Amino acid sequence: MHLYWKITLMLMVLVCVSEQQGNYRRPTRVGVSCCTEVSKARIPNRIKLMGYRHQNALAPCVDAIIFYTENEKYCSDPNARWINPKLKGLKEIQR
Repeated sequence: MHLYWKITLMLMVLVCVSEQQGNYRRPTRVGVSCCTEVSKARIPNRIKLMGYRHQNALAPCVDAIIFYTENEKYCSDPNARWINPKLKGLKEIQR
């Protein structure tokens, strides 16, 4: 009877370990959708901005302020002189 319990316990451990292996999922690929370069050029006042987000540098992405319109985004240099006044009154978009 003692051998029966040992075998049962070993089978239970084996089932638990194999269940854990089955739940493992491989990471999926994500395409890069960030600013990889920026511009110091001003965004014209006639373009209606909806909001902005600060992007930190993490290769291949660069440090940038991303301005959003309804259909586009603009990757701007956060050190450009015109950035801070442009941010006033705009909503920061959280991601």
